[in-house]
Amino acid sequence: MIIIKTKQEIEKMQIAADLLVKVHRALRDEVKPGVTTLELDRFVEKFITDRGGYPEQKGYQGFPYSICASVNDEICHGFPSNRKLKDGDLLTIDMVVNVDGYLADSAWSYAVGNISDEAKKLMDVTKECLYRSIALVKPGVRLGDIGHAIQTYAEANGFSVVRDFVGHGIGTNMHEDPQVLHYGKPGRGIRLEEGMVFTIEPMINAGDWPIKMDDNGWTARTRDGSLSCQYEHTLAVTADGVIVLTEQGE
Repeated sequence: MIIIKTKQEIEKMQIAADLLVKVHRALRDEVKPGVTTLELDRFVEKFITDRGGYPEQKGYQGFPYSICASVNDEICHGFPSNRKLKDGDLLTIDMVVNVDGYLADSAWSYAVGNISDEAKKLMDVTKECLYRSIALVKPGVRLGDIGHAIQTYAEANGFSVVRDFVGHGIGTNMHEDPQVLHYGKPGRGIRLEEGMVFTIEPMINAGDWPIKMDDNGWTARTRDGSLSCQYEHTLAVTADGVIVLTEQGE
């Protein structure tokens, strides 16, 4: 069941989103060669809790960390560790912030030092996939239109779209209906309505899209060892368009 949010509920989610944006902006100065992803996890948890929020992922179905930190071929749900980031790594940090029971979710990818041309292109294309799909969002648009926009742009650039993970509704629960596929055919799927709040979070691989799972039961990585990248926003459908709650700006 899709839960339509009131204007007041969206405003409360915006408060959580504003804190999440501040965290991602602060991480721009923290992500660098020699830093461990476990140090980034601790930085994020302190940053959020010092400002009255809570890292919602911590403890969710037993997940032990405040962030997902996925490096290079890790697609999503990477465990923070004592492994030091090195020059050329591609890092995605995904997190959910809770402020007074209302949630916001956003993933952002970070270049560690000097990255390869392939990694730069992958980051650019993934971000463009996200924003091309967001540009379509308004009442009456079908979810298939969103997935189609992502898939066609990614594949036109020689990349692939991960099929196993999707965007999702969000509010006072981390995962609500609808599921938002990042591939598909236009004109299919449910129609968007004012008051829907959901994430779009394409995971784009430099190689093929099939995945494999680590023994921890959480971390997914590319089966062929290729790089993966992700960008994610939480957004709300308005009467005539969309509000991107987790927009970072420059």
